[in-house]
Amino acid sequence: MTIDSSALRPVDRSRLYEDLVDRLGEFVIRMNLAPGARFPPERELASRLGVSRSSLRQALAVLEAQGFIEVRHGGGVFLRRSRGFGGVLHKLLERRGRLPEVLEARETLEVRLAELAAVRRTRADVDAMRAALREMSADIAAGGLGVDGDAAFHHAVHQAAKNKVLEHVIDGLAEAIHETRVESLSEPDRPEHSLTAHRKILAEVEAKHSTGAADAMRDHLREVADVALLRWEPPVDADG
Repeated sequence: MTIDSSALRPVDRSRLYEDLVDRLGEFVIRMNLAPGARFPPERELASRLGVSRSSLRQALAVLEAQGFIEVRHGGGVFLRRSRGFGGVLHKLLERRGRLPEVLEARETLEVRLAELAAVRRTRADVDAMRAALREMSADIAAGGLGVDGDAAFHHAVHQAAKNKVLEHVIDGLAEAIHETRVESLSEPDRPEHSLTAHRKILAEVEAKHSTGAADAMRDHLREVADVALLRWEPPVDADG
């Protein structure tokens, strides 16, 4: 790989993590890296960036927690996705701080909505859920995350519950819920797992099994909550 030297210039140590993540994001853009591309060896990256390998590994851990890269021990660092690559550390920490409460709210509201949907759904509601899953499946098959289809499926479940107050509350959380959705669907193999979980929810709703629908939604949302960002602990600045 021929590297544009200006894409990996040394970083300012006063903002080490943010600068490292930003610089690596700049490298991805300027080198036009595609998902699956391999980064230069760790030693070369650290040398070009003017930081220790320990600090580089911490920055890579941030990017891995965000779902942008995959670090294969003994195999190198590979790009997983480039859209939105390299958000600054303070934004990552802010998102990490609010995710648990949003996920808790989702479980509280959406399990009940699924339960009600199984009792009150109409054929049109079931058709809307099926259409959403077809959209999600097609997107995943094309290499996407299935975000829009995922959102459409949950919206169809909410509408099927026929409770305007709960629907209004959950709609008010749309932006925060979108954040959890993207975070979860960026996990390895998660889009396919989520699609399978949605199909289970649909089956229970269509069969009018309220307890089963609630259980299926709860299981799904607990998998949604299992994301690398919440398992990751911010490291101590090794060069600060």
